[in-house]
Amino acid sequence: MRFTPASIALAALLTTVSSVGLTQRPDTQISPLSIEWQHAGVAARKAGNFEGANDALETALAVDPRNRTAYVELAEVARAQGLQGKAIRLYREALLLDPSDVGALVGQGEAMVEKGAIAKAKENLVQARNACKSDCAAVGKLAAAIEKGPPATVLSAKEGVAVPKVPVTETP
Repeated sequence: MRFTPASIALAALLTTVSSVGLTQRPDTQISPLSIEWQHAGVAARKAGNFEGANDALETALAVDPRNRTAYVELAEVARAQGLQGKAIRLYREALLLDPSDVGALVGQGEAMVEKGAIAKAKENLVQARNACKSDCAAVGKLAAAIEKGPPATVLSAKEGVAVPKVPVTETP
C-alpha cells in the first residue's frame, strides 16, 4: 500500500509527458490557416491596399509565428510605405527563423541602403553571397543598390512659406 501514491503520481506524469509530444507540430510545418492569411495579404499588397495587407499578414503571424514568408511580406509592405526601420526589424525576425534566407537578406540589405546604412548592407551582401546556392539575381540586385547608394534627400526650405509682413507705420 505504500507504493500506491507514488505509482499514481508516476502514471499521471507519464500520461502528461506522452500527450505533449502528440499535440506539437514539427517546426517545418506551418499552419494552413496562417498560409491562407498570408496569401490574402500578398494579394492585398499587390492591389495597393497596404492597410489590408498589413492586417492580413499580422493575422497570419498571430496564427503561426513561425511563418517566415509572412514576415518577409510584411517587411515588403513596410518598405512600400516608406518605413525602412520597421522593414529591417521584420526582415531580422525572418532571419531568426532561417538565417540563410537569401530573400530576407537581400530585402534587409535594400532597406538598409534606403535608410543610408551602407556598411550594414555590405555585410548583408556578403551573407547573401555565402548563402546563395542558385538563382543569385537578387544578390546582384542588392550589389547594384549598394553601388548606387542611398536615395538623395532634398534639404531645401519648404515652398510656399509666407514671409511675415511688417506693418506700415506712420512717422509723425
